[in-house]
Amino acid sequence: MEKAQVTEGPRQGAEIAVWLGAVSVGCWLCCPFWALVSCVALPAGLAGLVRCVVEHRAGGGRARAVAGGVLSLLGTAAAVAYLAYLATHPELPVQG
Repeated sequence: MEKAQVTEGPRQGAEIAVWLGAVSVGCWLCCPFWALVSCVALPAGLAGLVRCVVEHRAGGGRARAVAGGVLSLLGTAAAVAYLAYLATHPELPVQG
């Protein structure tokens, strides 16, 4: 019975990495208020990246952990790029 508990842990964690990555990317596609989206996507993407690294090192569900890491990286990169764009163009009104 303990072996089942050990194998379930990494799989659930990898699913969390995928969910966090999907949230960080999905927000960009669903919400037009990008200033607000970047406030949600950046922490979700960073948490997904951390969870991806932890689960990848644990060795369970590696494909899902990598998929979550890729999605998290895309969402985080989009948030950082948008915030950098806003910082370099102060004449633009911030949406939201």
